[in-house]
Amino acid sequence: MRAAIEERYGARAEVSDSFGQLTVDVAPGDWTDLLTFARDGLGCVFFDWLTGVDEPPDGITVVAHLFDPARHAHLLARTRVPRDEPRLPTATGVFRGADWHERETFEMFGVIFEGHPHLVPLLLPDGFEGHPLRKDFVLAARVAKPWPGAKEPGESGAGSPSRRKTLPPGVPAGWGTSAATPPPVRGPRAPRQADPDG
Repeated sequence: MRAAIEERYGARAEVSDSFGQLTVDVAPGDWTDLLTFARDGLGCVFFDWLTGVDEPPDGITVVAHLFDPARHAHLLARTRVPRDEPRLPTATGVFRGADWHERETFEMFGVIFEGHPHLVPLLLPDGFEGHPLRKDFVLAARVAKPWPGAKEPGESGAGSPSRRKTLPPGVPAGWGTSAATPPPVRGPRAPRQADPDG
């Protein structure tokens, strides 16, 4: 699979291995061509998922996972769009299953999939502003109510007490210290008596 991709795209694609999966990075202009080639030329006929990864300040990476069920081979197809103008051709003409994935990525990351048949919000309520999975998105809960303080007691410098150390359930108090008394040793169990009525 790797050789076929390198032969077709040459220097236009960066082919690598990511955690045991073949990964191909292409420019946005080669996005739908890569997906079509993966389906028709490489046997990756199963579209699994598509999402975005916000990588400020540069851009948003769009990732699609494809699968070849005959050879049990995985392929991660990736492309990067600029953060200020995140536009990419839709993959719905290649894989119909990309429809909802692109709608979710549009909603959560702001990537506009040009040519998508119905690019409207999928999960968020009407009138929602912003893209919640972008790293610069401000959580409304932090605006309405400030963070209560340090993550752990004693970190705020206000002299608050440290957290009391607790033992897991069933561990006797003082276990593991020199002052602890060992648990009682039980002798062997007496053999069970046969039931005379049985």
